[in-house]
Amino acid sequence: MLEKIDNFKFKIPKSFKTGMKLDGIIYADENLIQNMQKDQTLDQVANVATLPGFLCYSMAMPDAHQGYGFCIGGVAAADIENGVVSAGGVGFDINCGVRLLSSPFEEKDVKPKIQTLIEELFKNIPTGTGKDGKIKLSKNELENVLHNGVKWAIKNKYGTERDEEFIEDNGFLNYAKSSVVSEKAILRGKDQLGTLGSGNHFLEIQIVDKIYDDEAAKIFGLFLGQITVLIHSGSRGLGHQVCTDYLEIMDKYIKNNKISLIDRQLACVPINSLEGQNYLSAMAASANFAFANRQCITHWTREVFGKILGSKELNLVYDLGHNIAKFEEHIINNKPRKVLVHRKGATRAFGKGNKNIPSAYIEVGQPVLIPGSMGTYSYVLKGTEKAMLESFGSSCHGAGRAKSRTKAKSETTASEVLNELKKYGVLAKAQSKDGLTEENPSAYKNVDSVVEVVHKAGIALKVCRLKPIGVIKG
Repeated sequence: MLEKIDNFKFKIPKSFKTGMKLDGIIYADENLIQNMQKDQTLDQVANVATLPGFLCYSMAMPDAHQGYGFCIGGVAAADIENGVVSAGGVGFDINCGVRLLSSPFEEKDVKPKIQTLIEELFKNIPTGTGKDGKIKLSKNELENVLHNGVKWAIKNKYGTERDEEFIEDNGFLNYAKSSVVSEKAILRGKDQLGTLGSGNHFLEIQIVDKIYDDEAAKIFGLFLGQITVLIHSGSRGLGHQVCTDYLEIMDKYIKNNKISLIDRQLACVPINSLEGQNYLSAMAASANFAFANRQCITHWTREVFGKILGSKELNLVYDLGHNIAKFEEHIINNKPRKVLVHRKGATRAFGKGNKNIPSAYIEVGQPVLIPGSMGTYSYVLKGTEKAMLESFGSSCHGAGRAKSRTKAKSETTASEVLNELKKYGVLAKAQSKDGLTEENPSAYKNVDSVVEVVHKAGIALKVCRLKPIGVIKG
C-alpha cells in the first residue's frame, strides 16, 4: 500500500482503494509510519481522498492518529466551486489552538516563585470539564463575541490592539453569524468564556532552553533562558455543540440526496449549498469565541504575573488555530486558486513574504507552535515557502496521541504522574486526577521525532525549544 518517497514522506497511491480521486501523502519517519498503521489513520487519509472536489492530495502530518472522519493531523483542500466542506474535517473543538506569550523574565526570576505562580494561575483561570468562567454574558453579548472575536475582548479591556496584530486572521473571521448557531450551543458557551477546559488543554510556564535560528528567535522576541507561557484552549462546549449540530445536518443532507460515502463520519455538504454556508458561518462564530477565549485567559495570566512578579508585560508572540477550515489562495497546477483548506489537528505554516502573517514576521515567516505533552519540550518553528508549495502551508499541531485516554489512565496514577513530573523539574496542578493520568507524557508520541520530521521535510523549520517548569490542566 505505502510507497516511500523519501525519509520523511510516504504516499498512498490512489489505486489503493476504489473511489480515491487523489493520492495520500503522509509526513513521517519509519517509526511514526509504523505507529500510524496500528489504528485507522492511513485508511482515513485514503477515505478523505474519495470526497468530491478535493485537490492535489489528502495529507497527514507526523503527529497524525485516528479521529472522527478525518484523522487528527489531516489536511485537505477543496475547490470552492465544486468541493465540499466536512465538519469531521474540522473537528469538535473548533479553533482549538495555541498562543505563545514572551516575558521580560528569566529562569532565575521565576523558579523561586513557581509554586505561588502556579497556585495563583490555577485559582484565577477556571479549568475542567464544563467549568463556567468569571465572565457572565447575556445572549446578546455572547452573540457580540461570536461576531467580533478578539475585537470584543480588546474593547472590553481584556487585551491591547497590539495583541490583535499577532493573532491568525487578527482573531476575527468576518463571515461569522450567530443566527446559525443553535440555542443549545449558545447555552453551552454562555458562561464558558475565559476557561481552559479539560483534556489536552493547558497553560504552561516554560524556559527557552535552546535556540536553533538566532535571527528568527530575535524577530519573534525570544532569547535563551527567557520565561514564556503557552496557552492551549478552544471553543469549549459551544464549538463542540456546533460540530454535533452540523454533523446531523450534513448526515441528513447526504441521505436526502442519496449521496454515497465510504465512511458516514465523512458527512459533508457542497461548500456553496445553504447548509455548507451555514456551517462555515457557525464554524467562524465558534472560532471567534475561541480567539476571545484565549485572549481572556491571557488577560488573567498577565494579571497574575503582575501580582507575583511585578510586571504583566507579557507580549503575544503568536496565536494560531489547529481545528478549522479556511478560505485561502494556493498555487495549484502553476496557477493561483482559491480553496477551502481543512486543517484538523494541523496548523498554518505560512512562509516569509506571505500577506497573511504579521508585518513584523514578513522576513522570516510566521511562528509555528508545536506543544509537547506535560514534562516534554515544546517547539517554536517558522513557516516556509516549501510548505506553501507542498502542504497548503500546513504543519503539525503537537506530539499526537499514542495511546487512548482509557489506556493511558489505566497505566498510571495521578500521584505517579506528579512525582514523575517533579523529576523532570515540572510542577503540575490539575482540576482532576483524570486530567493528569489521561495526559501523562507516555500517552503521546515523541514530540522531538515529530518536530524533526517537520523540520527535515522543510514544511516548518526549528527556531527554539521550550522546556516546561509549571503547568495547569483541567
